[in-house]
Amino acid sequence: MDYQALAELLFPDVTDTPEMLEARYPARDLPEGAVVTRMAPSPTGFVHLGNLVMGLTAERMAHQSGGVLFLRVEDTDAKREVPGAVEVLINTLKHYGIQFDEGATIDGDSGNYGPYRQSTRAAIYHVYAKKLVSQGQAYPCFCTEEELTAMREKQEAAKETTGYYGAYAVWRDRPMEDIQAQLEAGHPWVLRFRSTGSIENQSKYDDLVKGKLTITENNVDHVLLKSDGIPTYHFAHAVDDHLMRTTHVVRGDEWMATLPFHIQLFKALGFRLPKYAHIGPLMKMDGTSKRKLSKRKDPELALTFYKAEGFPVKAVYEYIMTILNSNFEDWRRANPNADATAFPFSPKKLNPAGSLFDYAKLVDVSKNVISRMDAETVYSLLLEWAKEFDPDFGARLEADPDYAKRILAIGRGGRKPRKDLATWKEAKPYMGFFYDEYLEAPVFDEKFSKATIRTVLEKFLASYDPADDSAVWFDKVKAITAEIGFTTDMKAYKADPDAFPGTVADVSTYLRQAVTGKTNSPDLYTVMQILGKDRTVARIRAVLAGL
Repeated sequence: MDYQALAELLFPDVTDTPEMLEARYPARDLPEGAVVTRMAPSPTGFVHLGNLVMGLTAERMAHQSGGVLFLRVEDTDAKREVPGAVEVLINTLKHYGIQFDEGATIDGDSGNYGPYRQSTRAAIYHVYAKKLVSQGQAYPCFCTEEELTAMREKQEAAKETTGYYGAYAVWRDRPMEDIQAQLEAGHPWVLRFRSTGSIENQSKYDDLVKGKLTITENNVDHVLLKSDGIPTYHFAHAVDDHLMRTTHVVRGDEWMATLPFHIQLFKALGFRLPKYAHIGPLMKMDGTSKRKLSKRKDPELALTFYKAEGFPVKAVYEYIMTILNSNFEDWRRANPNADATAFPFSPKKLNPAGSLFDYAKLVDVSKNVISRMDAETVYSLLLEWAKEFDPDFGARLEADPDYAKRILAIGRGGRKPRKDLATWKEAKPYMGFFYDEYLEAPVFDEKFSKATIRTVLEKFLASYDPADDSAVWFDKVKAITAEIGFTTDMKAYKADPDAFPGTVADVSTYLRQAVTGKTNSPDLYTVMQILGKDRTVARIRAVLAGL
């Protein structure tokens, strides 16, 4: 077989050479050890937590090393592509703090190693396809779908491995005359890789996450180009990662099965194999057993879930760091105010079996993250969320920023800041009572008489002076407690509850409910200071009128 003649027959319009492409995409000028990696999602419209896990892994590896992170859109499967999915993808990743140094953008490309959409790179793939054919490492296959189906059924019946290999690779060594006859008849063809591997052979491979592996050689003649000339993922990613000078690839471990073929393909193309980090799936507890997070069962898999719930980006980022590297939490305790990007991330600390997603832990991390923010930051992020997901509440916040910030400043700062909020969605239930429109009528404990509650509220109004400091204010509350026969001695009450009709805590609760409509709220003295005398008195009087 004259392989050069076959290459010209199959690719008569390809005039570029691999050498020309090598010159067009030169080696990057980067420091020693710099990682060049990418996110390479398909535009299917669903951006999930796994994308973010892999994205943050890639981003940390690149930027910690002074390297490059780029976005490549793998859109060769037109049937699965969702209109607008690229825009959703880019905006979602940007929202979660993944900044690309180059790659696909909403309206084009940015960078010297593009184009970054695989659907626009067909001419590049054909150059390397022609090279493989000319070297005798690829060939055209004219099998129909019916023939391939019959082949697979025969293999299954014989309990053989399915695939196009060995005696089943019927077009692998066909003479030129047969190929020319098929082409002249206009029959469609795919380009297949000519594998030289054997399942009898094994080799060692060192994965950045899985560690040392023993892998069996590939013996299947996989498809490189489909009948429309569009490459398969396998072929496209090999060409792209080489020309874009990718040094490391972060991807899901579902691709482990194809690693032997990828090793073979890179070698045939004369490319240096990048280092792979195969990440296990995100798991969750389902009863007493673990299972993969499911798009169908688990709303928390979609990244849109976290935005809608109102988890701050920093909280999601820090939580992912805790599941990627177990030593992140120790580092955070030692560096409570440091930026999370200062953490020395290592892909070797990833769990080879996959990380366990724990929603309760995410909530806990988020409370800590929000508690470290100042009121200005909380206000800004809360307002941004509310404008999109609760416009009425957003309008209230925006109407008087200083008032909102005073509310959000309660309990901030100091060694033990309050941890009232885990999400922005919780803000309105937490602070809504500060706005008359959201104030709910109190429901008092029925074990106390309305007369007792009325007496407490009337006595408070008679003595209330907003100029009092918190100590004087509380002394007045304790005085009212004593006047109605309740106790201020909580230890004595706990020792013998039947000896007292109530306590200073009950008196405080009546006041809290009258002013806020709730049994739980931030510090009541501070709440009254923010509301001001007129609104505080008006609320108490309104409750008195209803008793």
